Amino acid sequence: MNIILYTKTGCPWCKGVKDLFAEKGVKYEEREVRGNKAYYDELVAKSGQNKTPTLDIDGEIIADSDREAVAAYLKGKEVEGF
Repeated sequence: MNIILYTKTGCPWCKGVKDLFAEKGVKYEEREVRGNKAYYDELVAKSGQNKTPTLDIDGEIIADSDREAVAAYLKGKEVEGF
């Protein structure tokens, strides 16, 4: 499973998703969009908006999400540990 997590520094919902992944041992790539225009442009191109956290999980976009929604999505995909 390939996960890209788009974040903004100081975003409490982003922290919640990162904490969830740390607790569950989920590997992901973080792309902080405030300090990187290319990542910001990529976020907007993929999701059609600029809100975070947004995830790209194997090409499926979960936009403007939170810890609970991400956990439910991964549970629905029968990811081990969820």
